[in-house]
Amino acid sequence: MIYIKSGKKIYQNSIGENNLNSIQINNTPIDDGYYMPPEWSEHYGTIITFPTRIGTWGKKVEYAQAKFAEIALHIAKYEKVFIVVGKNNYNKAYNLMKDNVQYLFQDTDDSWVRDNGPTFVTNGINIRGINWRFNAWGGEFDGLYTDWKLDDELAIKICNDLNIEYYDFGDFVLEGGSIHTNGRGTLVVTESCLLSKGRNPKLSKQQIENKLKTALGVKKVLWLPNGIFKDETNGHVDNMCAFVKENEVVLAWTDDVNDPQYSLSKENYEYLNSEVDGNNNKIIIHKLPIPDIPICIDESDIELYQFDDTSNTINQTHNIGTRYPASYVNFYIANNIVLVPQFGGKNELSDKRAIEIISQLFADREIIGIDARVILMGGGNIHCITQQIPKFQIK
Repeated sequence: MIYIKSGKKIYQNSIGENNLNSIQINNTPIDDGYYMPPEWSEHYGTIITFPTRIGTWGKKVEYAQAKFAEIALHIAKYEKVFIVVGKNNYNKAYNLMKDNVQYLFQDTDDSWVRDNGPTFVTNGINIRGINWRFNAWGGEFDGLYTDWKLDDELAIKICNDLNIEYYDFGDFVLEGGSIHTNGRGTLVVTESCLLSKGRNPKLSKQQIENKLKTALGVKKVLWLPNGIFKDETNGHVDNMCAFVKENEVVLAWTDDVNDPQYSLSKENYEYLNSEVDGNNNKIIIHKLPIPDIPICIDESDIELYQFDDTSNTINQTHNIGTRYPASYVNFYIANNIVLVPQFGGKNELSDKRAIEIISQLFADREIIGIDARVILMGGGNIHCITQQIPKFQIK
């Protein structure tokens, strides 16, 4: 059963006004004419959560905080940025981010708002949020931390703070990083993630697909077999494949047949090459090579890692030489700009190549490279820490 609930106005200057309708039962986004728009459509704003969890960001959490702030300030030049932060950390955040930033005071377990924040849908005029169940990427089966209560509650709290109506999808487990849409009826996901035993093991693939179609207003779901090698999320699609136009995608790639990523990407390529989108268009695939030199945990990283008492150490292998899931596909499209991960070191040529490819695909936007290794150390990248709010008509 799906509910539409109205957010309660908590803060002044919230983006919704006088929006307090009664609860409606059994409605769905697709029945109401709502759908998930593409990331390149115009944004009202972007949500970012201020990082504080030592178990993710290590002993020098201020490195991650400065990087999140850098990203927020780039975005804030072109759209509103909402920073989710606990009141105890507000001063730290405010010292880094002031201009065109609004603070939402909520405590969180971690800072991956793409995954634990609301997914937004629109009817072309108004927007609503979607609340999925969040269980730290696998719950008791293979989740990455043992206490995720605050993160599971975050999507509803954000909708309340911003006075945005939302759909509650109950116990259906999903993260925003596991879905990518062209906004024209097609969604791309990975089987490795959505069919993992830690999410919705009682649902069949078809039942999961039906749920996605109902929630996101899509006609077709493309099921890539694989994600990026060594991705702790079981292979989120936003690290592997992303729409850049209605029937065009970028796909993480390597030409090195000895790289374990090669067979994973090749299988995905062959699948996409045999498919069409929801409007029967052939899918154009742009290969976006991963870093030529694998990025691995080194001694300096080991010195920074510090598990806390909620870390699920069984499912996190932080040893020297362990490979990070580095991918340039984990970029973020904001108004007028695209923020692209850069890894530096021996991968300067790889970084430059990624910028050149993405520049050709987004000729109308400024492409900004962000040294993102500190975010990669936490387990994700730029797309993972951002969540767009689509433009809507303010009443």
